Amino acid sequence: MPDSVLYQCNAGVVILTLNEPETRNAISARMVDEIVDHAHRINEDLSIRCVIVTGSGKGFCSGGNVKEMKKRGVERDRTPAETRRHYESGIQRIPLAMYNLEVPTIAAVNGAATGAGCDLSLMCDIRIAARSAKFAENFLRVGLIPGDGGAWFLPRAVGTSKAYEMAFTADFIDAQEAARIGLVSKLVDDDALMDEALAMARRIASHPTHSLRLTKRLFRDSQQMTLPVALDFAASAQALVQSTHDQHEAVLAFTEKRPPRFEHR
Repeated sequence: MPDSVLYQCNAGVVILTLNEPETRNAISARMVDEIVDHAHRINEDLSIRCVIVTGSGKGFCSGGNVKEMKKRGVERDRTPAETRRHYESGIQRIPLAMYNLEVPTIAAVNGAATGAGCDLSLMCDIRIAARSAKFAENFLRVGLIPGDGGAWFLPRAVGTSKAYEMAFTADFIDAQEAARIGLVSKLVDDDALMDEALAMARRIASHPTHSLRLTKRLFRDSQQMTLPVALDFAASAQALVQSTHDQHEAVLAFTEKRPPRFEHR
């Protein structure tokens, strides 16, 4: 069977492509396992400095597989306690893996990103959308709640009021509206999506590995810290990067007006 998530790596940039187009890349058990495995692999490889997440076919990710839900019924084969454990050992591993990714991530959203698929895009640090993209936090349409971390990620992306509106109405929003509310940072023509995502990823990947990874961690963790604690963490991280070869090389290259020669290790 083909991989549910394709892994490509070139010059420090990884492209993860959700690869179940027959379901518009609905999240399957195999997809969960492969996303988590790839996240661990990326963290361990210091040569990787940016990740792009996109979907194969006409959609980014349609979230949960509604046809499978219909076959199962309303989880009648599981007790509530078993369903809770099923989420913890299943789809909820994705937000934890994405949150703990040390390198910057870009969602290149082609087509629809709905339900858990919308939330997967929110787990990325940056979102670039094709003009044909659309988004929906539409769990209520099938009587569910955002069980995969969407209630945590969405308000941080668009603010509380807009997050409530998206969740409570379960309405679709188009790419232009997504850009207006800050859900995506850039809107591009469909045929330019991957070129734009790769260009941004390469700009990001041009920076020193340790400085880049610690910058992401500082921004991520500072959201949960008081200012004094965030400043202390920043000072400690600064001390670490200033001991690296690549930081010294960055200063030399800047002062000598030449491209840097980083070791990325």
